[in-house]
Amino acid sequence: MCNWRQGLMVAVAACSTVVAAADKRPNILFILADDQSPFDLKMYNPSSVLDTPVLDRLAAEGMVFDGAHHMGSFSGAVCNPSRHMIMSGRTVWHLPNVSKKVMRPICPADIVEQTMGAVFTRAGYDTMRTCKKGNSYAEANAQFTVVHDSTKRGGTDETGSAWHAKQVLAYLNEREASKDQDPFLIYYGFSHPHDTRDGKPELLKKYGATNHTDPNALPVLSPERPAPALPSNYLPAHPFAHGHPGLRDEERVSGVWKNRDEATIRNEVGREFACSENIDIQIGQVLDKLEAMGELDNTYIIYTADHGISIGRHGLMGKQNLYEHTWRVPYIVKGPGIKPGSRAKGNIYLLDTLRTLCDLAGIEAPEATEGISFKPVLEGKQETVRDVLYGVYCGGTKPGMRCVKKGDWKLIKYDVLDGKVRETQLFNLAENPEEFLKEHRGLANANPKPNQVNLAGDPKYAGKLKEMEALLLSEQRRLDDPYRLWDQPEN
Repeated sequence: MCNWRQGLMVAVAACSTVVAAADKRPNILFILADDQSPFDLKMYNPSSVLDTPVLDRLAAEGMVFDGAHHMGSFSGAVCNPSRHMIMSGRTVWHLPNVSKKVMRPICPADIVEQTMGAVFTRAGYDTMRTCKKGNSYAEANAQFTVVHDSTKRGGTDETGSAWHAKQVLAYLNEREASKDQDPFLIYYGFSHPHDTRDGKPELLKKYGATNHTDPNALPVLSPERPAPALPSNYLPAHPFAHGHPGLRDEERVSGVWKNRDEATIRNEVGREFACSENIDIQIGQVLDKLEAMGELDNTYIIYTADHGISIGRHGLMGKQNLYEHTWRVPYIVKGPGIKPGSRAKGNIYLLDTLRTLCDLAGIEAPEATEGISFKPVLEGKQETVRDVLYGVYCGGTKPGMRCVKKGDWKLIKYDVLDGKVRETQLFNLAENPEEFLKEHRGLANANPKPNQVNLAGDPKYAGKLKEMEALLLSEQRRLDDPYRLWDQPEN
């Protein structure tokens, strides 16, 4: 048996290359955080001070995806379409909850029977789920055999992330006692680090943060334990209106409100880190239990988030934007046959998860699933599953924001507030991975070079801009995007 706490790479390699016997189908532990930027984690941002030793170990023993994304949202509650996509494998404009005011949903009538819980239960898997309540796909959630959902964002074990771990551990104890030999699919979701980021006192202290609740005063940073530094692409304000006036995430989050000063942002990052480290601790407890049961080596473990989050980056606080810190998600996979310490671009969407899990388990994927299996990437046979990635946010004023990425190049366009804001951004992510803008110049936390800004207005890149705009329109047409931007043809 592989010792989860042992750090020897020889043991890691031995454990991670085990292939499940033909008569023993693999287990699946799918772990989902609520609102987490990949750049909070050391495997994506080595300068991060967030401690996540369990996730670091998963990354060392499995594969890290450098190009994992959620496709986007037509709602201010970005988690809602994201979680529908995870459950159904459908693209954003083909979801069962696409508003009829937006377009007629293109979705099979029996879509609920083709969602994750239903598919795996029919295939003979024991299925269990714990996650937050609300802003999710309730009908699909109910397809799991065992469901313990509750929103837990407090600062104690009973009101926070430990509650979700408790549900999984109780389920595993019951399996152990009954000597259940069926494979399992466990959907292990958390309510944190989504706001309100009420961390446990000892972890808040570690990150120099407080659960600030006074809207009439700014938080006071601790001189003994400094809060995390400002994000490198922090701005005191976004350079133009982002198109969703009165958005809760930007104006009414407890502890932040409309403030963007250094103390507020650093304190809020500290709160985020306190909640994230607690998630890491709770994951470790479940992995320890799986190891003790002898199930760890035959279990695929997936860690991801429903979307990223800003928390001061680009002067924003929420998830209603298409910058990399928010459009990308962390995605780590460990399991049989996956090379330890491997990385891949992948170019995957969260909606690819269902088809991939079916592929790993030897289950026929449902017809309604539009995702692509990235099993060949996990096996080291290919680097990506697609060349082009599309993103949308139009939960505010329409048509909203769109982005497209291919290779090192990324285009973001904004058409909001009834045409009052029409902006185009072009980034070379190889040279400007943090998507610095000219507004970042002169700030202590950033010093972008001349080519590390928005290049859309630079005549040298006119050809690339035209190419990316044509690519965006092509993706909008392919994916049935019902809207067009100000400089696009109607059809």
